Amino acid sequence: MAIFIRGLGRAALDFFADVGGLFLLGMRLLRVLPRVFGSPRLLTTQMLYMGVNSLPLIVLVSVFTGSVAAWQAAYQFEGFVPMRYLGTAVGKAIIIELAPVLTALVVAGRVGASIAAELGTMRVTEQIDALEVMAIDPVRYLVLPRVISGIIMLPILVIFADLVAILGALAVAVNMVNVSSETFLNGVKAFFYVSDMVAGLTKAAIFGFIISFIGCYQGFTTSGGAAGVGQSTMRAVVVSAVLILISDFIVATLMFRL
Repeated sequence: MAIFIRGLGRAALDFFADVGGLFLLGMRLLRVLPRVFGSPRLLTTQMLYMGVNSLPLIVLVSVFTGSVAAWQAAYQFEGFVPMRYLGTAVGKAIIIELAPVLTALVVAGRVGASIAAELGTMRVTEQIDALEVMAIDPVRYLVLPRVISGIIMLPILVIFADLVAILGALAVAVNMVNVSSETFLNGVKAFFYVSDMVAGLTKAAIFGFIISFIGCYQGFTTSGGAAGVGQSTMRAVVVSAVLILISDFIVATLMFRL
């Protein structure tokens, strides 16, 4: 019992330490935010890595996301709901929920882990300390470009994911469910609202901030050599995934009031 209580207390202390560390890093980030365009090359490099280099994986995941969504919706509709509403249901599910969340989870596994590993290696090899010795603010040089790139590129990736997922759903509807392309696309257009797209892109921007910020924090707080880098990488992915799902629920309840 005593061991359990000590473990619980240690976990609580670690949690509050992480909350405080995130707050302090966030304050430092806000302080250097006006200098976001001071190093455009750093920003464009991170945008290329987070956005363009992630496109092949996003396209692959989106195709099968749309395909599965269309097939499952058709299965649920059979005998109860006319198939002319298939495009409506699938389109809304993709735009509002599936594309933003699944894209964010995929990017968290690819980019968030990479950020934590890269910055963690720099921390344990004292490269971040060397930047401070040279009077270079590591938050402006390392954190700011990654966070801004995440906020910008996640919505762009989600737009691509929306398009590819709907095309995948269309292919399944036409070839496997015997729904014409006109019927499917008319269903998508009939109940398409700009507010739905805005909600999905808002979620994506928040998810992009979470992925990049958590990855940077875990990298900055790495210790313990190679083993510490591995732990930071794992925590970055797990914490980002949990926060993505929590923030998804919060944003959904705020933007889609019944």
